[in-house]
Amino acid sequence: MGLVAIGLQAGGDPVREALAYTRDGVAGGEVWRLLSNHFVHLGWAHLSLNLAGLALVAWLVGGSFDVLRWLAVAGITAVTIAAGFWFLYPELSWYVGLSGLVHGLLVGGLYVRIRQQDKESMVLLGFVLAKLAWEQLGGPFPGSETTSGGTVIVNAHLYGAVGGALGSALLWRRDEPRASI
Repeated sequence: MGLVAIGLQAGGDPVREALAYTRDGVAGGEVWRLLSNHFVHLGWAHLSLNLAGLALVAWLVGGSFDVLRWLAVAGITAVTIAAGFWFLYPELSWYVGLSGLVHGLLVGGLYVRIRQQDKESMVLLGFVLAKLAWEQLGGPFPGSETTSGGTVIVNAHLYGAVGGALGSALLWRRDEPRASI
């Protein structure tokens, strides 16, 4: 994901505009925008923040799934964000960034760890939920828009977290054998 985002960022404004979520573009049949928007960014600072978040997720919960399951969680998260934008947030006309997916991957990985009774993951999920509540009630964290270079779409984080939990719940399985009936 990170390498794709870096490559696309190197393409500059024309690539960003061709791949950004635009409600008008999607309504006009440009359905790739429902997924491609996650891989383009406002600028290098925005991309760097998202890549740092992705690295943190990999460090904290990267071992929760194998690569194929992570890709499936990412796909379910991306579809959930797209559905949230389209059906629940019709006033959103434009969006770019990986942060919604990053939130989904973090929550998806935490879901597995919590199912395995990991207490640190329960605490971390509490912090994530508090952050999401803050954003829904008070808007983005102070300074985050200045740092990223544009408006922070906090609903992307919320929809991403829901998608990550959903994807992880659908894909999670215990490693130990289950008793037969």
